[in-house]
Amino acid sequence: MAKLTILEFPDPRLRNKAVPITQFDQRLQTLIDDMFETMYEAPGIGLAATQVNVHEQLLILDVSEGKDQPMVFVNPEIIARDGEQVYQEGCLSVPGIYADVTRANQIRVKALNRKGEAFEIEADGLLAICIQHEMDHLAGKVFVDYLSPLKRDMVRKKLEKNRKFRAA
Repeated sequence: MAKLTILEFPDPRLRNKAVPITQFDQRLQTLIDDMFETMYEAPGIGLAATQVNVHEQLLILDVSEGKDQPMVFVNPEIIARDGEQVYQEGCLSVPGIYADVTRANQIRVKALNRKGEAFEIEADGLLAICIQHEMDHLAGKVFVDYLSPLKRDMVRKKLEKNRKFRAA
């Protein structure tokens, strides 16, 4: 397995829309494994392929306390949503920044697993938040897009300053 590089906002590649996956080959299995290694090491609870510069409809997550319940969603689609919740989100592509985002409280998602088998899942709470957050990445959207232009610009400047500091 290999740790992958996570793109950071405002990298324009984060705006690319992901395409559906049709091949469930060894390349995909290796990508999934590498994404889990990258996410766990970061540490994070979710990662979309777009964040590692692979523009395919793949997201992984593990919201469990023990980090022992990995989930894979290939070509995910939200087929139902209900309610509303506000949650303070963070993102591996926007390190150190957290902001309140309003999302659906409950969702029903259909997707394929890593073997290409179809499944559906109902999710609420943190799991629903995480799925919606990662699906935004597949659509070329970052959670800071939910912020005002002023706050988004402040985030961009803070991240640029942090990158310069890390590089020094």
